[in-house]
Amino acid sequence: MSQSEHEVIAGPNLRWRVVDIAVASAIGVASSIIYWVVGLLYSPVFTPLDALVPGLAGFINGLWLFAGPLAALIVRKPGAAIYAEVIAGVLESLFGNQWGGLETFLQSFVQGACAEIVFVVVVYKIWNLGTAALSGVVSGIGCWTFTFLTHLQGFNFMGVYGVWYLVTTLVSGGAISGVLMWYLYVAIAKTGAIDKFASGRAIRRSSGFDS
Repeated sequence: MSQSEHEVIAGPNLRWRVVDIAVASAIGVASSIIYWVVGLLYSPVFTPLDALVPGLAGFINGLWLFAGPLAALIVRKPGAAIYAEVIAGVLESLFGNQWGGLETFLQSFVQGACAEIVFVVVVYKIWNLGTAALSGVVSGIGCWTFTFLTHLQGFNFMGVYGVWYLVTTLVSGGAISGVLMWYLYVAIAKTGAIDKFASGRAIRRSSGFDS
């Protein structure tokens, strides 16, 4: 079985353990630092680019979406995507950002819930590159919708800016928080660092390592 086809699991164990909470929390904390740095760069770097090419700023959004899909891929428990994304968003706001605590919390919850939807639909049984990428894309839809409802009401959803912002956000979500996180998860699993998880043991087996 190739890594991109990995894997369909029958009857997954969906009960959270202490190690699940610890790892999902660690993902959220590590992601929050990156989210905060991206927030610092947003106005000086991407706002001018967005003025030159309307909607281009959507390419950065995937850098605020990846905690959820990554946590879901590794922990594989209901709510993992929401939990990690909210942890990342809340800590980012505590570090200090331009959007404030409540808005950051709400947006991170929406993005995490959208990332989670894909795994709910497959009943937490299908874990492969496709579901990872789709999780990132759907999280991007949540990001795009929330942004328009809270900050871009004056723009036409289906106007030039709205369409390009949607396209760039979906590409960014799918590529960064989906595909890139899949390969990051695979790389981590190959080291044996997550052998306590079914997700880690599956990759080690498919790579020819003893789990």
